[in-house]
Amino acid sequence: MAGFEPQDMLARFAERAASVKRRALPPVAGAERQRFVEQAQLDFQDFAMIGDAEASLEDGILTLRVDLRPPDQRT
Repeated sequence: MAGFEPQDMLARFAERAASVKRRALPPVAGAERQRFVEQAQLDFQDFAMIGDAEASLEDGILTLRVDLRPPDQRT
């Protein structure tokens, strides 16, 4: 893929994760508010994991490596 930079993609996902953290809560209450909060948590988790991944592009295959071990158990 000409012009594709995996590190740029990871940076965009990291920015999306940060945007979710900055996102204001809408003026809703009760169950709707709880669903919004839960979705924001999932969005942040997904975007942050990809943003923290190690990426490689070899022979047209993009590989993302995500270490989910606790920080004290990583090599």
